[in-house]
Amino acid sequence: MDRLNRFERKHPGFGIPNLMIYIVASMLFIYIFDSAAAASGRSLSQLLFFYWPLILEGQVWRIITFALLPPNTSLIFIIFALYFSYMIGSALENEWGTCTFTIYYFIGILGSIAAGIITGAAYNTYLNLSLFFAFAILFPDFQIMLFFILPIKVKYIAYLDAMYFIVSLILGSWAERAAILASLINLFIFFSGTFIKNLKRRGQYRRTRKNFRRQIR
Repeated sequence: MDRLNRFERKHPGFGIPNLMIYIVASMLFIYIFDSAAAASGRSLSQLLFFYWPLILEGQVWRIITFALLPPNTSLIFIIFALYFSYMIGSALENEWGTCTFTIYYFIGILGSIAAGIITGAAYNTYLNLSLFFAFAILFPDFQIMLFFILPIKVKYIAYLDAMYFIVSLILGSWAERAAILASLINLFIFFSGTFIKNLKRRGQYRRTRKNFRRQIR
């Protein structure tokens, strides 16, 4: 993070301001188009998802447009999901700055692309979850209204998502496993140093307590 902060100070114009607005707006447009064209059998999503054989045939836009595909769900949930994604992305951009957030997001995309090249398919589900994990690490006590009724801290939702990751790693296809591991690359790059420091700090705290107890005895 220190290196990224120095990079951002040297290159203040690097990055895409309000990146999540563009991503969420694109997802909403694709969802509306697919819903409106469903009766005719047309689908914009079918032209955008990542599929390596089609990319090799010349449909190179698929190598990046998969990141804009909306969740395949109901209208009510899609509105909630897109708003939540926008809120998380905006909070991360405000916390880190435009440059750092842009780098974080595109590291996740590059990891997903690498996984797609290896397995033939790539997904943005786990990429978006990596944004949520970053948000939960930075703001663990932030509360949201689950189902618009139950207040719950995001750290507890993050624990459930982590369990979902573990189950998907065990039971999912190789493409899903690769996508999950790829989505964790940006988390590892950004938070491994902090995690290691916290472990060292806790270890030092435990040793200090033990030494203090020994002195008392």
